[in-house]
Order: sequence, then structure tokens, then C-alpha cells
Amino acid sequence: MPLLEARALRVDLRTHRGTAPAVRDMAFSLERGDTLGLIGESGCGKSMTALALMGLAPENARVTGSLRLNGQELVGLPDRDWRRIRGARMAMIFQEPMTALNPVHRVGAQIAEPLRLHRGLSGRAARAKAIALLERVGIPEPALRIDSFPHQFSGGQRQRIMIAMALACEPEVLIADEPTTALDVTVQQQILGLIRELVAERGMALVLISHDLGLVAQNVQRMLVMYGGAVVEHGSAAQVFGQPAHPYTRGLLAARPSLAHRLHAHRSQRLPTIAGSVPDLFALPPGCPFAGRCAFTESACASQAPPEIVLSPHHVFSCRRAEVVMNATTTIAAVD
Repeated sequence: MPLLEARALRVDLRTHRGTAPAVRDMAFSLERGDTLGLIGESGCGKSMTALALMGLAPENARVTGSLRLNGQELVGLPDRDWRRIRGARMAMIFQEPMTALNPVHRVGAQIAEPLRLHRGLSGRAARAKAIALLERVGIPEPALRIDSFPHQFSGGQRQRIMIAMALACEPEVLIADEPTTALDVTVQQQILGLIRELVAERGMALVLISHDLGLVAQNVQRMLVMYGGAVVEHGSAAQVFGQPAHPYTRGLLAARPSLAHRLHAHRSQRLPTIAGSVPDLFALPPGCPFAGRCAFTESACASQAPPEIVLSPHHVFSCRRAEVVMNATTTIAAVD
């Protein structure tokens, strides 16, 4: 039995404009120690997927399909039951710690809260555990800093505090949504190294969400490429990065600046870009969501759902023009 399993998971947002499918047919399974990456442009459904996994989808969202944790169905679970799971068995590192941490409460109290709620620790025991967690995530002089407020820490330190909160009750599943946003490169590597170390140490399953392809490639075993709320390609990180199949995945990889480009390119030299923008969720074509932005688009692409093409037992992508795409020498979708 998988530790965490999603099948046909869907999130529909009800608005004054109608209903928008923010996540469609999400499917994956995770065992203990597995690491899964979600990549894609902003607006592709990555963060909405994370919120659905945590039972934190917005009030105007309708979540359907199946999401199971150790066989327990979570879709449709009452909020009181979700509160027993969040922080205890599943935890999340949010994208921006200054909006996730409460600015009027000391960090020690915020780290201790899940320990008191889920583990039943006394105030003294929870405080001692919070100090140990701050030390474990690399906060200097944790016994002195535990009574500080979030604004008294640097951005990297606040993210470390978020990690300490998420790991307080030793959850089975850790979801990290853009955990290094707005951090400099050195701090990014420190934070990711810490997450890797803690996942290996505690045997947790990790879902890492990011628009930074290199970051994901270095830190996960398997990947899901999302576009327009749907997964368009999935496989091992080595397969997806080594042999990208979907035109969207190829476009993302081609748009990354190489080391040679960063060192030698003239400032007037533009990187390849994918033409157009992420589609309006209220106006998704009935066929492939990437139709129109893709260099291989034909009329049927917009009207007929793309079939799944199995390249290997663990590498699959969705495209109705797979043979043409795989034989093409171009590595990028339609460019500006």
C-alpha cells in the first residue's frame, strides 16, 4: 500500500465567471523515502495541488477524485479530521515564511504549538523540543533566539524556522512549495541540503514544488511536469531531463541559461522563450492545453484529448503528434 496516493485528483474553482479547472486528473503514488518534483510555469496548478494535498484548498474550491494516506481516503474528510493530520502526519513548508509565520507570536511558541496539540507535550517539554529543532535546522544560539519574533530573523533563517515547524511532529509526508523563493544561491543550497538530509534521516516522502528546473533535478527521484492544471509528462528526473519528450518540457529546458551563456553571452542576446502565455483556465481547449503555443500544433490538437505515450515503464507524456515530436530536431516549442 503506498504511503500517499492520488488518483484522478481534481480541483475546480467556483467564481463569478463560472468554474475553472485548476487541477485535472492528478495521479501519483509515494512510498516512504520517495521524492517527487512538480515543475511548470506560474499558474500551471502546482501550488493548488499542494493546497489540495494538505486539505487547504480555498473555500470556493471543490476537490474530487481520490487522495489516500496509508489507505485512508482524505477527499471529503471533515476539517476536524484534517486538523489531526496536518502537522502530525503531513506537513508543508510554505513559499513565503513571512506570510506563513504569525508576526505577533514568538517563533518558539509557533514551533511548540503542534507539539502540544498533536503530541500532548507540556509547555516545558515542547519548549525544549523547539530549541532542539532550531538547533537542528542551524539557527545559532537557539536557546536565546527562541523568544524572538519572525521579523528579527533573516529570510534564510525564517525558512529554517518554517522547516523546524513542519518537522516538529516528524510527519510521514513533507510538501515543500517553492521553499527557496527570494533566497540567494548560497542560502538556497543550504536550505535544500537541510531538507534532503532530514528526509533521508527520517524516511519521509517529499513533494518538492518549484519553477526552478535545476533545483528540482538535483533533489528528486521522479518528476511531474504540469501545464494548464494537468500533468503533461512524468518520469524519473534522469529521464525527463535527459530525454525530454513533451514540447512544453523541451521549451522549459531550452529556456534555461547555460553556464556558457551566463559567462559569455552579450546582454543583447536573448534566451529562447515559449511563445504566448499560460492559458486562461476558463478558456482551456477541450484537447491539449498546450495547443497553439506548441510548434507542432495541428487543428485536431485543440479539439481532441492527447493520448498517453509510454516511452518506458516509468516515462510517459501526452501528445497526439508524438511521432513527429520525437523525430524533430528542434528542442523548443514555438518561439517569439
